[in-house]
Amino acid sequence: METAIGGKRIYGHAIGILMLEARFPRIPGDMGNATTWDFPVLYKVIKSATPDAVVRKGEGRLLDPFIAGAVELEKEGVRAITTNCGFLAMFHREMASAVNVPVFTSSLMQAPLVYAMLKPDQKVGIITISAEYLTRKHLTAIGVDKVPHVIVGAEGEAEFSRKILDNEMDLDVAKSREELVRVATRMIQQNPEIGAIVLECTNMTPYAAAIQEQTGLPVFDIYTFVNYVYNAVVRKSFSGYM
Repeated sequence: METAIGGKRIYGHAIGILMLEARFPRIPGDMGNATTWDFPVLYKVIKSATPDAVVRKGEGRLLDPFIAGAVELEKEGVRAITTNCGFLAMFHREMASAVNVPVFTSSLMQAPLVYAMLKPDQKVGIITISAEYLTRKHLTAIGVDKVPHVIVGAEGEAEFSRKILDNEMDLDVAKSREELVRVATRMIQQNPEIGAIVLECTNMTPYAAAIQEQTGLPVFDIYTFVNYVYNAVVRKSFSGYM
């Protein structure tokens, strides 16, 4: 006899995602668009955690709400917790200490693994929504400071960075794609030692394929990271023939 055990309100979601409170469009590929995922996820919006508050201001007051959100997701039965802003790396240690499931706050946590795959004289190229605000504090919290890397930001462009950080209602997708491809191309031209790219911003995933097509390099982002963790916490059984 098979017995099912209850006790939770909802079931089937292995990955919990802590979301900023934002209104900008979340197109397919964005982690805030549920159609991006091939498996169920559980979202939790953190009130007052706007892009401006998290990225530009780095408001420490948001730590407790994010911890509370992580605890709530754990109670709902998720097996791992992530966030939808790479700048939340600044809270990583505290959030990971607050729950009993794996926490991966930032796509940038992949950088040490990516570097280990490269030649010793190569570097990891990091594209962020704002190089101005991505500080050593963020990098140190998740061990990226020890990785040979190059950081470039998209803030010099006209569309993508401004629309996300200013939390605007409209987004020119084609223009955003052109901007991020241009940023990536310029980064590689100026730093030919880059062997792979990590996208800090979770809103950049819809443009990852275009960036890879232009640069020819491996591109890692929150999508690759979430799928990696999901396949670790939800193992499948294998069947076949010998």
